[in-house]
Amino acid sequence: VQLQASGGGSVQAGGSLRLSCVASGDIFSIDDMAWYRQAPGKERELVALATSGGTRRYADFVKGRFTISRDNARNTVYLQMNSLKPEDTAVYYCYAEDRWGDDYWGQGTLVTVSS
Repeated sequence: VQLQASGGGSVQAGGSLRLSCVASGDIFSIDDMAWYRQAPGKERELVALATSGGTRRYADFVKGRFTISRDNARNTVYLQMNSLKPEDTAVYYCYAEDRWGDDYWGQGTLVTVSS
């Protein structure tokens, strides 16, 4: 499985961005997909998760502002980010787990939010 993320950029506080991640390869083996982020000097953390069964989970710090969605026909997972804050500044990574528990990561896309 290969993951290609896009959609990062620079935005002012209160603005919006939408990240996209396209999966290729053995896409039928994919179960969960998610977005993680890593800010400078911090550990990578889970932002949002979308399971193959339709469950959606969010980190507390993005609830009500971010929405994760999956388009299985396009093999794509999205992260709609609204009401962005400077503390959302990070490199955002797309993640997938297959049915055998193997992990896959995209290359990361930088989101910068200025105050």
